[in-house]
Amino acid sequence: MKVAVFFGSKSDTDTMKKVAPVLQQFGVDYEAYILSAHRSGELLKQTVQKAEDNGCEVFIAGAGLSAALPGVIASLTVFPVIGVPLECVSSSSNGLAGMDALLSVVQMPPKIPVACVGIGNAANAAYLAVEILSIKYPELREALLNFRKKMIQDAQKEGAAGVVL
Repeated sequence: MKVAVFFGSKSDTDTMKKVAPVLQQFGVDYEAYILSAHRSGELLKQTVQKAEDNGCEVFIAGAGLSAALPGVIASLTVFPVIGVPLECVSSSSNGLAGMDALLSVVQMPPKIPVACVGIGNAANAAYLAVEILSIKYPELREALLNFRKKMIQDAQKEGAAGVVL
């Protein structure tokens, strides 16, 4: 069980590092790379192949602005790719607040799909990766079921205690 995590710039680290605790919680190994789809295309291609050779079965790719990285990775592999649209520092001045990246990821051309989570929601990308892997790994499915049961129990405890408004 292994996930490859890609993001296009070192400035994306604070958002994309939210993937790690989720994958660690479920015992899923991962490797992470900072590579731009635009500035290092050939190296990206080689690294996607290396990740596959190392046993990665799901890819998470965070990107801002034109958000090409998830789509380029999807063009290089048949494994699932989950895109994390990012709000880039340079894009906050354009008033789009990550909407440009969101639309770029969800509007992939036909036949090369990319799953997409909310803007900056790298943790949800990790949960989705775990769910995808759980199809193949029964122990991961069991861990997810236990996680969900605990989530429900915690919600019941909070609700049963009553709320002071």
